[in-house]
Amino acid sequence: MGPVWQGGGTGEAELLASCYRGALALAVRHELNSVAFPAISTGIYGYPKPEAAEVAVTTVKAHLAPLPQLVIFCCFDEERATLYRARLA
Repeated sequence: MGPVWQGGGTGEAELLASCYRGALALAVRHELNSVAFPAISTGIYGYPKPEAAEVAVTTVKAHLAPLPQLVIFCCFDEERATLYRARLA
């Protein structure tokens, strides 16, 4: 479960990054070759999509471990896909 957006001043970015790091650690522990992430917290929890994409991509890039070999960001609309593509470029 991701953080609820409260304006950005209550540690939301670190909490969101922690979600990704935790999931990546589980993927490593279970020797998974791939993992897929939705845009965590950007729905009802109100996390701004551009900021969430930045945290997601930055955190996953920092992981740089042999596993998982493939990380998929599941984007439910073109707006989110564009945000992720820009950060992955």
